[in-house]
Amino acid sequence: MYSALRRNATHFAHGRISGAEAPRVAATRVPERRVLTSGSLMCYSNPVARNSASTTMALAQTVRRASWTALSDAQLLSQCDVDTYRASGPGGQKRNKTSSAVRFRHGPTGLIVIAEESRSQHENRARALRRLRQALFLKIRDELTPDELIAEAVARHADWPAVPPGGRLHLGRKDGRLWPAAAVVLDVLHALSARVSDAARALGISTGNLVDFLQTDPKLWEQANVLRARFGQKPLKSQ
Repeated sequence: MYSALRRNATHFAHGRISGAEAPRVAATRVPERRVLTSGSLMCYSNPVARNSASTTMALAQTVRRASWTALSDAQLLSQCDVDTYRASGPGGQKRNKTSSAVRFRHGPTGLIVIAEESRSQHENRARALRRLRQALFLKIRDELTPDELIAEAVARHADWPAVPPGGRLHLGRKDGRLWPAAAVVLDVLHALSARVSDAARALGISTGNLVDFLQTDPKLWEQANVLRARFGQKPLKSQ
């Protein structure tokens, strides 16, 4: 099962990289974990690649997303295979003379992120680590029980921001709470077959507020429509 997950993993990245370029890396098998997945994992940070279709990964209750998102940077990095390489493309000759680009493979999930914008490997490592955290929130789904699909239970979730009754969920793209909250929203959507009105009710917000929140970031909007397609729902239309 783990090897199948590795084969299905693709890039959460800025820039271009093909599977043929990636050297083979021995995987560390993770015991006692059941992974539910369909298709490939794809999410990109550059505007050109955002239109790529993708599916989401759902993890069983035995392993929660917080097992990774709660780790320190050093702990999360220790779970990754790290490759460095010379970036190609624009940036001048100096950019191509040093192996400043980095590629992280997160062993437990198979997620892959790259960063190659900077001439500094240190800056690219920091950027790749941020992308990995974002990918975990965006791509890894926690399965929810019926008891967790009510507004009172969602309000107690560690990653859910305080939303007063009748209030609105609004977080800017630079708000550190955005991606944890987005993960909760995607978990609820996944549990309710991507029915937006039912998900909004479970989250304790209006349907319009939920649609507005999903449009906060193009990757979040794309992932919501990936779920919609997976459950045979029509894609959401931006307002």
